[in-house]
Amino acid sequence: MKSVSFKKDLIGMQEDLLRFAYKLTASREEANDLLQETSLKALDNEDKFMPDTNFKGWMYTIMRNIFINNYRKVVRDQTFVDQTDNLYHLSLPQDSGFESAEGSYDLKEMRKIVNALPKEYRVPFSMHVSGFKYREIAVRLNLPLGTVKSRIFFTRQKLQEELRDFR
Repeated sequence: MKSVSFKKDLIGMQEDLLRFAYKLTASREEANDLLQETSLKALDNEDKFMPDTNFKGWMYTIMRNIFINNYRKVVRDQTFVDQTDNLYHLSLPQDSGFESAEGSYDLKEMRKIVNALPKEYRVPFSMHVSGFKYREIAVRLNLPLGTVKSRIFFTRQKLQEELRDFR
């Protein structure tokens, strides 16, 4: 008897859940997948539902948690781990372009521009790109934090200016 009521409530919520799924994913296909996964998870965990609990809230929580877990999995799958000697992690999507011929040409062009800069701009920028935080750079170079930030900002502007016509 309890199982029939649970399934009736679940079927009655499908339209509301689909709308919520669409708000989360902004894709009809992904929303349908999320709805199906949520419904299956609810049916698998029917015994954990307490009769005096808000069923609608319980279902929305299941859907939201599934969406968040799927999102985190996608982000984790797209993270590139650098296996070089210094072993730091780069948060780069897999299709960042660094492996292509165009990407390596872009890097050569950027290195050329950065290497042409005076040492006081080149060194902080290179350290920042290597993974150092602003504060770490300031301590190592014995410079005020604001100076480090402005030099890195200036170098970025110079790169953008030089590479504007490049693309």
